[in-house]
Amino acid sequence: MSGAAWGAEARFALYYAPSRESAWWPAGSTWLGRDAQSGERCAQPQPPGLTRALAALTDAPRRYGWHGTLVAPFRLGACVTQDDVLAAARAWALAQQAFALPVEAATLGDFVALRPADEHGEAHIRELASNALQSLDGLRARPSAEDLARRLAAPLSERQRALLLEWGYPYVFDEFRFHMTLSSSLADAGERATLLAWWRERTPALGPLAVDQAALFVEPALGEPFVLWQRLPFSPGVQHGDRKDMQHDEVSSQ
Repeated sequence: MSGAAWGAEARFALYYAPSRESAWWPAGSTWLGRDAQSGERCAQPQPPGLTRALAALTDAPRRYGWHGTLVAPFRLGACVTQDDVLAAARAWALAQQAFALPVEAATLGDFVALRPADEHGEAHIRELASNALQSLDGLRARPSAEDLARRLAAPLSERQRALLLEWGYPYVFDEFRFHMTLSSSLADAGERATLLAWWRERTPALGPLAVDQAALFVEPALGEPFVLWQRLPFSPGVQHGDRKDMQHDEVSSQ
């Protein structure tokens, strides 16, 4: 068996996570205050103008780790093992081609997040997530009646309700919006503006995200911090876009 033996309550997720060699990994992990792969806490910056510590504004995304969702967290179906998940995710990743994704800092409701900077990038990452969802759907347990009732109680459109019933999550396919969360929900517009300004100043120097891998994250038990379990490099063949020299990480386990 590869890696840790997770318990029956564990949830698995397929996320995009920047390479550890990329400037984006330490930038995001330091911002959130936790490296999801090593488990180490990071000293967070303090953007000028904030009256609260950044830690208080990033507690929700800190639990999930620095990532962008491709396939939302799910429990394993009957007779599905963690090795089955790893094998399926690794095979899926090796069938993908790397591409560069320009991003920008933006607000999503009361949150601050990184988002694709143009419609082409948005469509490309949506296609990747849709393909991943379809490829891994046979691994997940169907939601319990209690979980389903809880989710259906949320304010969802008819389309989102239909997607939830079929795919276990309402924000997939045409409802999918790729983002990498930079804050908890913040009622204070001034705080959102301060965080947004900090990231807009730094994002150009970091450049596009190199989408050359995905990662399996695990929530060991309900409410515990997610950990980056396995990195999954994409095919080393011909890459999309102009960045022909993007490097590929070796699969690593924690």
